[in-house]
Amino acid sequence: MPQHFDAIVIGTGQGGSPLAVRLGKSGRKTAVVERELFGGTCVNVGCTPTKAYVASARTAYVARHASNYGVQVTGEVKVDLAQVKARKDRIIGQSRTGVEKWLRSAQNVSVFTGHARFTGAHTIAISDPDGRISTELSADEFFLNTGTRPVIPTLDGLERIRYLTNSTLLDLTELPEHLAIVGGSYIALEFAQMFRRFGSRVTVLVRGDRILSREDADFSQAVQQVLAREGVVFRFNSAPARVEPLSGDGSSAVRVSCASGEPVEASHLLFATGRRPNTDDLGLDAAGVETNAQGIIPVDAQLRTNAPGVWAVGDINGRGAFTHTSYDDFQIVAANLLDGGTRSVDDRIMAYAVFVDPPLARVGLSETDVRQSGRAALIATMPMTRVGRARERSETDGFMKVLVDAQTKQILGAAILGIEGDEAIHTFIDIMTARAPYPTLQYAMHIHPTISELVPTLLDSLKPLE
Repeated sequence: MPQHFDAIVIGTGQGGSPLAVRLGKSGRKTAVVERELFGGTCVNVGCTPTKAYVASARTAYVARHASNYGVQVTGEVKVDLAQVKARKDRIIGQSRTGVEKWLRSAQNVSVFTGHARFTGAHTIAISDPDGRISTELSADEFFLNTGTRPVIPTLDGLERIRYLTNSTLLDLTELPEHLAIVGGSYIALEFAQMFRRFGSRVTVLVRGDRILSREDADFSQAVQQVLAREGVVFRFNSAPARVEPLSGDGSSAVRVSCASGEPVEASHLLFATGRRPNTDDLGLDAAGVETNAQGIIPVDAQLRTNAPGVWAVGDINGRGAFTHTSYDDFQIVAANLLDGGTRSVDDRIMAYAVFVDPPLARVGLSETDVRQSGRAALIATMPMTRVGRARERSETDGFMKVLVDAQTKQILGAAILGIEGDEAIHTFIDIMTARAPYPTLQYAMHIHPTISELVPTLLDSLKPLE
């Protein structure tokens, strides 16, 4: 007979781990299953390691430009990628170990390691890497938090080359001489800038005619200009058609032939072409859980799947593929299931940042979204050259933008490309979450000299969106 639990959590990412602990505290006998690395994508191959690399890259950039601030740094600034990796490994090791200890010491929580698959509506089997079943469990409630993995495009010659993903790139200990990146969104651009700052040549192959295609064109153009100024080369309308090794010695050197233009030869090739949910090997059919063509598990406003007693949180549910949305998923499930709440994911205002330097942060609707809606709106923009903090730091790239409903005075959306924009955007997030009209923020007194202090001034310049 399978060992019975009140609840089983599959996956220990930013939604699964705190949910397991809360379920245990509520008195539920809870099992949590982790296939490989505690902490999920964010801790191991996502936010934590990449932002550690961003910090190292920025340090190198600042050191090279120290003379602009009257600081003399003698000698050539070099990056030791092995040391960068070692620092990253220490940081993620602390986080990963911390998550595992937290779960193993949690009240009413039992931790199992291995790959979980449904064998029925209320049962799972846990197997080792060789596929041998080690444990069978049953439960009344299941919470899925299995994350995503990189998508690799189908290309002629792919089986003959060595390529990198966002995960395996973090294992390098020597700098690529020339890194070619396929992709034009967040992951591609963050790695492009950091490895250019490390000292690699970088070429970005973009399928369409601009990067960040989901953002307003003025923001995508501004980000491109920043990265191009640092030496990142962009090739647009350059969807790869074929790849081949440059030598037969097993090296990673590769030639990428595109639908148009000359081939690109590089020492390393990174695919940053999207991610796919880890849902295809969970035995979801046995539990009656539906997925769509992309492997996403559709959920309702309370994050329940179509199968009774099964919830899906985090990247796999199509309601936001970010660490903060995953954690908010946990909070919504816990509030409704354990605290008698009525929270809904439909009430969530989407916000995120692209962690290039300077960062691009956004909340709510873009200008394009508002124009397409046809509603009467107000708009204001302000260059970062107006911001004292930016001028003091000699980092004046970028601008702010805000859009307001002309009738309700509700802020519809805002974006900041600029120094500390990823922090300043929370000024908008908070006021939008409170559903307060924009004058509430416009008349607030902010501290000088900060980035946020220019937000009221930005709102002073609102005018009709034409």
